[in-house]
Amino acid sequence: MSLKNDVVFIISVLLAIITLVSSVTFYKYSELKSVERNIESAIVKGIDPIAVRCAYANEKDVVCVVHAASNNSPSYKK
Repeated sequence: MSLKNDVVFIISVLLAIITLVSSVTFYKYSELKSVERNIESAIVKGIDPIAVRCAYANEKDVVCVVHAASNNSPSYKK
């Protein structure tokens, strides 16, 4: 009986891990596609695509920090 419980436990843990990895992957993929669509839309409208990219980035993104500093943006914090 113990072996059967161990197998069920292992299968449950593996299923939980696979579900977690799949969910995170889908979330990141959806986020990336959203950014891509917004950048394409910005290019069509004549908006700076780097500014759109930086709207989704974190404060440690070097490209966005340099972009903000070069534009004297108020979002650049020393």
